[in-house]
Amino acid sequence: MPTSTPAEQNPVDPAQLIANPYEAYARLREAGPVHRITGTDGLPAWLVTRYDDVRQAIADPRLSLDKRNAKPGGYHGLSLPPALDANLLNMDPPDHTRIRRLVSKAFTPRRVELLREPVRKTADALLDTIAPLGRADLIASYAAPLPIAVICDLLGVAPDDRRDFRSWTDALVAPDPARPEKTKAAVRSMLGFFTGLLAAKRAVPADDLLSELISVRDDEDRLTEDELMSLAFLILFAGYENTVHLIGNATLALLSHPDQLAALRADPGALGPAVEELARYDGPVPLAIRRFPTEDITVGGVGIPAGETVLLSLAAAHRDPRRFTDPDRLDIGRDASGHLALGHGIHYCLGAPLARMETETALTALLDRFPRLTLDAAPGELKWRPSMRARGLVALPVSY
Repeated sequence: MPTSTPAEQNPVDPAQLIANPYEAYARLREAGPVHRITGTDGLPAWLVTRYDDVRQAIADPRLSLDKRNAKPGGYHGLSLPPALDANLLNMDPPDHTRIRRLVSKAFTPRRVELLREPVRKTADALLDTIAPLGRADLIASYAAPLPIAVICDLLGVAPDDRRDFRSWTDALVAPDPARPEKTKAAVRSMLGFFTGLLAAKRAVPADDLLSELISVRDDEDRLTEDELMSLAFLILFAGYENTVHLIGNATLALLSHPDQLAALRADPGALGPAVEELARYDGPVPLAIRRFPTEDITVGGVGIPAGETVLLSLAAAHRDPRRFTDPDRLDIGRDASGHLALGHGIHYCLGAPLARMETETALTALLDRFPRLTLDAAPGELKWRPSMRARGLVALPVSY
């Protein structure tokens, strides 16, 4: 091990990191750059909290996403079958580079822009449904169904074939330790769904991303079968899960800051840049995907042995006053460039242009339709999903 300062030893209460993560992370960040903690799985991990360290670590090739680089007896995480596990979140170059290149053309800004009008039509149709009611849960009625419609259209999943993706993703992101059978059942359901979907697309190809990926797999042999299914799973899972929370959290942030909401209504053209600040302020991913050093390394002056689990706190980095002035204040006029909500370096989110466009379009349609939109509950009554890895509301009651 290189000579380094010891990590701060700080107990981390998972309940605090769910209900009020920014206050808890602020204490850790100011106490030290790296902390030795016990994760929710009961295993030790190293938590990195300061912006410069987090940003550098995200792009450090010595920090591997491949679980085979975890030390024996260390991190085990969610158990997925190879057909769902062989995805970009568990890969390093060169496989990561190869697969990313194959799918990247589906998410270019130009192609995503062609989806803006269909997304707006879907958003308006959802709002048409709830408009007469006067009040609604925006997660269940808007923030959740919009991204799933978009990603299913992209993949080529027919409306009649769409399943209860939210219950599946809930079981994976926030598993109930008292009911492990729910997670196992969700995994079986997803595996069965994608197996059937790929078979149907092979039989009747169409003009969609999944048919295109199958063609790459079958004709050019550049994807293994597990890689193909895992990629379809990841596009659906990440494209849905993160965008739901980005829309929901952004809406709550605006409703909780009437001055910022008023400024946005006065200048709708500011919504594009405002999405960056909203992603920084309360993004959907508090922690980057766990990493494993392939050699002994030093982060923030703290030595971390090879094979240990490293957690990079995006939530802490985004509120680091060393990088963002007055970071706990929502300011839609802020230059929030450099935020890490959508990744960094080779692990920058492939779907970032789509997530941005969906969020901007969803908020535009919502604010256009409901000029009197207000939160229909006390902020303290809102419930957050019980996960340290996903920051999202269970429900967002509003009136209009």
